[in-house]
Amino acid sequence: MPKAKVALTLDAELLNHVDTLVSERRFRNRSRAVESALAEKLGRLTRTRLATECAKLDPAVEQRLADEGLAGESRPEY
Repeated sequence: MPKAKVALTLDAELLNHVDTLVSERRFRNRSRAVESALAEKLGRLTRTRLATECAKLDPAVEQRLADEGLAGESRPEY
């Protein structure tokens, strides 16, 4: 995937922490550290949204819907 350059303004303490991780060779450079952190955060937000939407489901309604789907089907023979 192509990369794009962006300018960021970061808190000095946060940048010092990133620089420490880079000096410890946990990341190759600042860009990799920021990219990794951003990707992880966006992944968490996606999972959180899914969990939030799933929490809205009513288990009783979902069970009835599942049962309705099975009512008209014949059971497979094994």
